[in-house]
Amino acid sequence: MLTKTKLLTIGFIAGLLSGLLGVGGGIILVPAMTEYAGITQHTAHATSLAVIIPTALVSSVIYGMNGNLEPLTAIYLAIGSSVGAIVGAKIMKRLSPSQLKYSFGILIIIVGLRMVFA
Repeated sequence: MLTKTKLLTIGFIAGLLSGLLGVGGGIILVPAMTEYAGITQHTAHATSLAVIIPTALVSSVIYGMNGNLEPLTAIYLAIGSSVGAIVGAKIMKRLSPSQLKYSFGILIIIVGLRMVFA
């Protein structure tokens, strides 16, 4: 297991990129937890989701104070995301660690390509 200092450093990097680029911490946290902390794929995904709550809250408040938040849009997205998260978590339980890792990698590639070419 990683030391508290290394975990805080990984968390800081994930939070920095989340606040700066608006990316979920999972892009950094899931690979870091599985590669450097020896955490299983399923546990890394679940832990990443727990970490995103305070990260998103803090970033949202700061963005909102700067006038860059649409509260009604956020509410509707949160409702849809919550329902989707329930379905996604149930599907995740059925996937093997390698299937989950592969799916996560494909998603990152697709999102990255879309960002570069859109």
